[in-house]
Amino acid sequence: MILANEHLKEELLNNVINPEINLTWIESVNDFREYNEADAFLDLLFENTSQRIELLSGLASRSVIINSVSTTLRKINRPFVRINAWPGFLKRAVVEASSNNEEMESSAERVFSFFNRNIEWVADEPGFITARVIAMIINEAYFALEEKISTKEEIDTAMKLGTGYPYGPFEWGDKIGVENVYKLLIELGKTNPRYKPAPLLEKEATK
Repeated sequence: MILANEHLKEELLNNVINPEINLTWIESVNDFREYNEADAFLDLLFENTSQRIELLSGLASRSVIINSVSTTLRKINRPFVRINAWPGFLKRAVVEASSNNEEMESSAERVFSFFNRNIEWVADEPGFITARVIAMIINEAYFALEEKISTKEEIDTAMKLGTGYPYGPFEWGDKIGVENVYKLLIELGKTNPRYKPAPLLEKEATK
């Protein structure tokens, strides 16, 4: 059972799918209740609300996989698998994930193997690894823009040519959503002031 928007669906189906898997796409989190016998539940549109968590907890005898980049499992306090499915990340061959349940780890690895993905298990920290790095790059780009060092287009071009990144920082921000980047930076900034969002990024994310 998978809850996703069209963009994330396209990313997930980017690689060849094992014909043994039977996918059911749903449009609302409440639809999970109607398919309680599914082997795995993927909530790629996860929102950190008590109602959402309680609903998914009712499925916890199965594998529950949530797209939760900023909020950790320690805060959610449920036996889920947490993955980085920010737009642009899900089509990669390796999916970053955290878990507090060994049985669900094995199940999640099997699920993603059907999509020709491998899971890289990392510490249960906000932003995992890649999203945290990208968020910082985007934040620094906004500081540079605010200081009138260059334009968005020139900064994007410089990053792509200089580092070989597929996107520049502002292109990444558009794909991921500056609101998501801002939310992660705020979470990271609670323990480390160097993650403080650039004022211009904050302005765009909260307008």
